[in-house]
Amino acid sequence: MINTLVILGCIIPGVMTGVGAIPIFLAKNVNQKVLDILLAAAAGIMLAATCFSLIIPSLEAGGGSIGGVLITSLGIFCGALLLDLIDKFAPHEHLIDHRVEGNVDKKALAKMWLFIIAITIHNFPEGLATGVAFGGDNTMNGLSVAIGIGLQNIPEGLAVAFALVRERYSRKDAFFIATLTGLVEPIGAFLGLLLVSIFSPILGFILALAGGAMLFVISDEIIPETHNNGYEREATYGIVIGFIVMMILDVIFG
Repeated sequence: MINTLVILGCIIPGVMTGVGAIPIFLAKNVNQKVLDILLAAAAGIMLAATCFSLIIPSLEAGGGSIGGVLITSLGIFCGALLLDLIDKFAPHEHLIDHRVEGNVDKKALAKMWLFIIAITIHNFPEGLATGVAFGGDNTMNGLSVAIGIGLQNIPEGLAVAFALVRERYSRKDAFFIATLTGLVEPIGAFLGLLLVSIFSPILGFILALAGGAMLFVISDEIIPETHNNGYEREATYGIVIGFIVMMILDVIFG
């Protein structure tokens, strides 16, 4: 059932990316160690949200049967495969390590758009996960995911904004782009709601699909980026702390 709380829960997490970018106007730079820890904590939040709010409900939707486990497994794999295909074929450049992926002529596509596409690929699964969590007739489960995704979007917005400044974008443009890229999440969220409402008989598969997409982003994007600057141990503790925070949120709102 779509109500005001669900609508706000689908929109606000994406807006938090822009909130995270606000310090771009207050500080010249951010310490790389701090940034890695914050981004790693975001990964921990995403990992816990995937486990407790997507995969476990997917298994529950299957009634604990072998068939249900297989459906969840298939959904996780399909979600990861979908993101892998998008990652391979959509032209984009990573903000942190500047890897360029996808079929792209760098001269034909402005670097700013390569960045925006990369962040869109990264953020869309988070929005999808939020909408799917709300769509399972468990508003409190969706609320915990929305709060967790909103929290982890704050350091992401900060990272995106400062990365763009380092690429010689103005602080105003960096803030605008960071905010804009977060707004892809509400699109994914409302799509997730639509999928669940239309295909409610395969709710378990859709939940697992969103979970697999999130797992791919965590493993392929966030963790490598936070373990690439010499602060691997600190980033690892960031993941652990983020996981604990999301676990507590899930218990409170579950």
